[in-house]
Amino acid sequence: MTNRTLGTNGPTVFPLGLGAMGMSDLYGPTDTGESVATIHAAIDAGVGLIDTADFYGSGHNELLIARALRDRNRDDVTISVKFGAQRDPSGFVGYDASPAAGEELARADPDAARHRHVDILRPARLDQQVPIEETIGAIAEMVEAGFVRHIGLSEVGSETLRRAAAVHPISDLQIEYSLISRGPEQEILPTARELGMGSPPTPCSRAACSAGTGARAASSPRMTSAA
Repeated sequence: MTNRTLGTNGPTVFPLGLGAMGMSDLYGPTDTGESVATIHAAIDAGVGLIDTADFYGSGHNELLIARALRDRNRDDVTISVKFGAQRDPSGFVGYDASPAAGEELARADPDAARHRHVDILRPARLDQQVPIEETIGAIAEMVEAGFVRHIGLSEVGSETLRRAAAVHPISDLQIEYSLISRGPEQEILPTARELGMGSPPTPCSRAACSAGTGARAASSPRMTSAA
């Protein structure tokens, strides 16, 4: 497989990407050594797009990726970072995709995987308290300043895609789309394509199609395609 551009204006990436959430959170027990080995194997196979979020494992996921990249060339990897979900020890407690929240992520924590720049920065969901134009406008200023290279979106509808794209080019949309989740085909994906956005599907359906069932499937990292 050859590399391709993610959307019209996004980065050039391998057609498969690695979703790292399950290495830190939510899908069951994790193993740091196995997770680092998985990231290394993916990079060695040419898979350079890694998806994470500042709230996966309350920061653990980015530090895990940073550890895996210590003996790799950071510029060979495209890291997509979501932000906005707020957590405390009890779980998820709120959401903040305000301009201040995005800027804080882009500028903070030199030990995180995004060190030096964020390849793709995206709000994890639509913040009902903040117009999407404000969020995208603030990230666009970070693109101009060199902290961020591309802007993405996650789990939003067609109207939000159009409003966001009117502010700044959007590289891609992350959305639950697989053999068992076909809803985005009706309106969201056609809009994304019209606007020049990539829309990576989730072909492994949260590992249900690739790793069996039960605990093994629950703990398997998610692979995404940049097709």
